[in-house]
Amino acid sequence: MEVSQILAGAAGIVLGAVITYVWRFSERSQELVPPAPAPAVPPDIATVLSVLRSSALVLDQEERVLRASAPAIALGLVTDDDRLRSGDLLDLVRQVRRDGEVREDEFEIRIRRRPLVYVRARVAPLSHGLMLALVEDRTSEQRVEALRRDFVANVSHELKTPIGAISLLAEAVSEARDDPEAVERFAGRMQTEGERLTRLVQQIIDLSRLQADLASDDAALVKVGELVAEAIEHSLTDAEAKSITISQDVQPDLYVQGDRAQLHAAVSNLVENAVTYSPNDSVVAVAATGDDEDIRITVSDHGVGIPPEEQGRIFERFYRVDPARARATGGTGLGLSIVKHVAAGNGGSVEVWSEPGLGSSFTLVLPARDVDEGEFE
Repeated sequence: MEVSQILAGAAGIVLGAVITYVWRFSERSQELVPPAPAPAVPPDIATVLSVLRSSALVLDQEERVLRASAPAIALGLVTDDDRLRSGDLLDLVRQVRRDGEVREDEFEIRIRRRPLVYVRARVAPLSHGLMLALVEDRTSEQRVEALRRDFVANVSHELKTPIGAISLLAEAVSEARDDPEAVERFAGRMQTEGERLTRLVQQIIDLSRLQADLASDDAALVKVGELVAEAIEHSLTDAEAKSITISQDVQPDLYVQGDRAQLHAAVSNLVENAVTYSPNDSVVAVAATGDDEDIRITVSDHGVGIPPEEQGRIFERFYRVDPARARATGGTGLGLSIVKHVAAGNGGSVEVWSEPGLGSSFTLVLPARDVDEGEFE
């Protein structure tokens, strides 16, 4: 009996000790906080990436994109499953991973239903096997450079024609020095080519200034009636030579704010084109109307017209619907391009209606300016 009691007491003590140990172990386990896992991208790197203007990407050892800046997402560099979309960029990352040397390269990124993008990428290794890729969108720079090359090539080509003609005419004058009538004829043609060359050079200068978006210090209030009258006077001699009547219908008290010289060039180019491409004994109409928002200056002719498929290109530099006719009339192919840039630079636009065989109408649309009687000088 006593032995049984002793054994029972011992068992109770052991059980109590076990329960106490288990309870204390459980309590201690609850107090222990498991260590936080190390972040995939170190905080200092993430902070730097958040303030970069260029597209930034961090990739792990399995070439997954761990972090991408907002510009990188907008540029379409990352797929939905966190992979690089550009094979060229992925190849650059792999090259850097192999030898650890910083590399950079330029390439194109083609994404379905999106414009072609030109980028410059720089890839460098980070700690913990991470890779950093910085990508700059160079599309605008590439477009400007392409335009510059085309512009230089077109200018060189266009200048060859009048310069070559003047050179040949000068040689003809030298050979015909004993023939006064021939000398007079060749001299007249030299003068025509010289005027064409002068006009071309001036239009190149004007267009270059407009495309450079140079801020004008001459912005002022311009009375539309005076602008139209000056443009008509500019082409009056050519119109009289072809027996063309230039009519005008200008709503009174219309004003615009802008560079007077630029606006004069735009309206004059429209009137000059209308006279140049109109047949003899026809009418060119110039009208100006306005409301509280817009001023519309429209120049209409009864010339050859422009085919629909050509109308989208007529504002391109040096583009001519009929190159042979343009050469015969001395056209430079820059007039409408100047009109377009002047309109955009002064907060407006240019519209065109044309039908082959019926004629064309060009409308310069500019923001209206409400002016008190004493405010205009």
